[in-house]
Amino acid sequence: MLWLEISKITQRFLFWVMLMTNYPAGCNAVETLLINEKLIGTESYTDILKALVEAEVTSHLVPELLESLPKELSSSYSKFFVEATEADFNKEFLSFDIAVKPISSVNDAIIHINQHSSKHTDAIITEDKANAEKFLQGIDSSGVYWNCSTRFADGFRYGFGTEVGISTNKIHARGPVGLEGLVCYYYQMRGDGHVVGDYLGGGGTRVFKHEKLNINHL
Repeated sequence: MLWLEISKITQRFLFWVMLMTNYPAGCNAVETLLINEKLIGTESYTDILKALVEAEVTSHLVPELLESLPKELSSSYSKFFVEATEADFNKEFLSFDIAVKPISSVNDAIIHINQHSSKHTDAIITEDKANAEKFLQGIDSSGVYWNCSTRFADGFRYGFGTEVGISTNKIHARGPVGLEGLVCYYYQMRGDGHVVGDYLGGGGTRVFKHEKLNINHL
């Protein structure tokens, strides 16, 4: 999901359209656009919708946005605008579709995202550092970005080599997963009557010595 709150959409910030159009079938593509409600009705808001139309993206707008759609867009590009359902904010479209909704503040954006996000990767586009830091700390996802593409959420780009999976869990691997994050551990122990009671922590005085074993012969 993407929270957009900048007051002026410039070429520098139009990169966000690429977040979904670069490869919409990817799990790191943006599916939801949350817009600061102060932008609704402004030139920047129209520029946002135009950018989506030019990329041939269908915007799933909540009723209040669909009803207030700028005439220049509703008259010529009506096929690119449909009414959003509640389910649209909980799904991965994996296509040139995006759910759009106005949000009043960064706090409300955080609440919405934590309730509806897949916990994969979410981003904020803002020039307000305080809001950005609040967003980065408040979002409960495996990746949280500020002014950069969610498409960076990838094992190869993280330096894991070829990505072999993705996890939104909090135990074991989280986020893009390389080979190391995919495998689990196996423990084999060989002794000669050894008991825990002889060692520190178990009542004894013997210390543990940890060293790497030569396993090339196994």
